[in-house]
Amino acid sequence: VPREGIQDKRKIDLLGEIQVLLQTFKNEGPQDAVWKLMSVLEILKDVEKRESDFQSFFRRTYTCMQAGIMELEKGMYTGDKYKVDVSVLDQSIVDAREKLNLAKRELGAKLRAILSLKRQIDDVPVQAELIQYEHRFSELYIQIQERLRQTRKHYDTYNALLEIKELMLKEISLLNSISSQFQEAIVDTAGRSKLMDSMEAIVKGTQQKLKKVDVGLHSEQKTRDSLKEKYSTAISEHRRFSNLLKSFQEECVRHERLRSLTPT
Repeated sequence: VPREGIQDKRKIDLLGEIQVLLQTFKNEGPQDAVWKLMSVLEILKDVEKRESDFQSFFRRTYTCMQAGIMELEKGMYTGDKYKVDVSVLDQSIVDAREKLNLAKRELGAKLRAILSLKRQIDDVPVQAELIQYEHRFSELYIQIQERLRQTRKHYDTYNALLEIKELMLKEISLLNSISSQFQEAIVDTAGRSKLMDSMEAIVKGTQQKLKKVDVGLHSEQKTRDSLKEKYSTAISEHRRFSNLLKSFQEECVRHERLRSLTPT
């Protein structure tokens, strides 16, 4: 309940009590009426004092509020608060722009990572490509093996011809040496002795060379025999696998025929 309403109510009550006192003064004795009137007057003074205090408090509050309003209006007119808000707003815009740039950089990095992953995924071949690569590698392997066989054949031919050339050169050198020493051996006994020694040295060298060739021949023969044995084993395995494949195909055909005859 507002304080003004309380004060008005008390005034009305006091007026009512005064009316009651006047009536009592008429009905009762003057002494009792005077005492009651004095008590009512004291209450009335107390109410008036409270009312005066309330009005003073109201004026002070009103004055303070007016001063606050004037300060606010003064601040609005001077624009200080507006300037502060603009600076804060500018700083907020700068911070937001930095956050936006940072987010753009992070997004760019993530996009680059995604593109890199997509390229890596695209580089991984699918099953059809793997099958195609397998066929191509098989063809390349066959071509490489054929080229290797031809290269080895050419190298073997070259080495054989080179060895024949060396032997022919040695033979020519030997014949030239014998021819030059033979003329001296006919004339002089010492020349004949020297020719015999030279011929014996040639025979020994030829025998050593022959032994070396025989060792190489035996080694090549062993290699040939080993390869023949491996080839025979491979042929046998190929025949066995061919027979197994043929039997498997026949069993598959038989199984399909039986399935077609069996009622579902």
